[in-house]
Amino acid sequence: MNLPQVTLGRSDLRVTPICLGTMTFGEQVDEPTAHAILSRSLERGVDFIDTAEMYAVPARKETCGATEAIIGNWFKANPGARRKLTLATKVAGPSRGMPWVREGLGMTAADIAASCEGSLRRLQTDVIDLYQIHWPERHVPAFGNIHYDPAKEKSQTSIHEQLEALAALVKAGKVRYIGLSNETPYGVHEFVRLAEQHGLPRVATVQNVYCLISRALENGLDETMHRLDVSLLVYSPLGFGLLTGKYDAGGTEGPEAPKGARISSYESVRKQRWGRPDALAAARRYNQLAREHGLTPTRMALAFCYTKWQVASTIIGVTSLAQLDENLDAWGTTLSPELLAEIDAIRWEMRDPAA
Repeated sequence: MNLPQVTLGRSDLRVTPICLGTMTFGEQVDEPTAHAILSRSLERGVDFIDTAEMYAVPARKETCGATEAIIGNWFKANPGARRKLTLATKVAGPSRGMPWVREGLGMTAADIAASCEGSLRRLQTDVIDLYQIHWPERHVPAFGNIHYDPAKEKSQTSIHEQLEALAALVKAGKVRYIGLSNETPYGVHEFVRLAEQHGLPRVATVQNVYCLISRALENGLDETMHRLDVSLLVYSPLGFGLLTGKYDAGGTEGPEAPKGARISSYESVRKQRWGRPDALAAARRYNQLAREHGLTPTRMALAFCYTKWQVASTIIGVTSLAQLDENLDAWGTTLSPELLAEIDAIRWEMRDPAA
């Protein structure tokens, strides 16, 4: 598979426009299968993998850090693989009800340093190519919340302090470049402004949700990133599985998950954006549109992300080699102007139900 290369932000990181996501490793995917997926992905030309200290998901104390450990074991078992890959991981933000990930309300410089050391140890590597803040330390509307409420602000560590902590890791050679995740236009602007003002590392990327049923980043974040030269890494391009069509036969009150499906393991997610009845209704409309144009729902949803100017790299999360191959085989699919117009018409009618 001959994938092109894209440059992330103003860094010298050159990666494929498809990134292997790994959050299922250690929960839905056992270690031997995870290793097989990692090897197949590399064989097929994907040179970019993304993980996080809090993975596997759904987040549990027992599996926190398991995904990084699985990847580290794969590196150990496959000498030479590490140097062929751009490795991205994330430092968790404030706890959000997960005290085993982060205690307290904030995310201090000491927290960031300790998390990086833990990730390096589990990943069995000397350096992280892209180190991302998983979610903002300050209060923001995220993970299905759409309204900012200043009364909920409990920030304890300024963006400047966070940048200084990340700069120390870069200076020590433990991190090459930094990025953000689940960010807002304000957050991106402030991280870039302070970095340029104080000579600190400039964020190369932002990793946010983007898919047919969640296109809210087109409402301003895309302009911010374009003008500031920050690259977008997309997660959940298949809408947590809703855009594969596997939930289309269920009821109208929310996804009825087939046995082993990801959403069946995420009670919290079912109560958030992906479990909303209107998200399922919109997904079914898009899935039917794909079939009418001779495409599988998966192929259309991935092609939408693969071909958007806003997207630098699309993160695909899989639980089997068959899913990996299906997602990679969608590369090169083009959507006609007529089909894109029909996609936009559905969005105009149904908006972004999984924002």
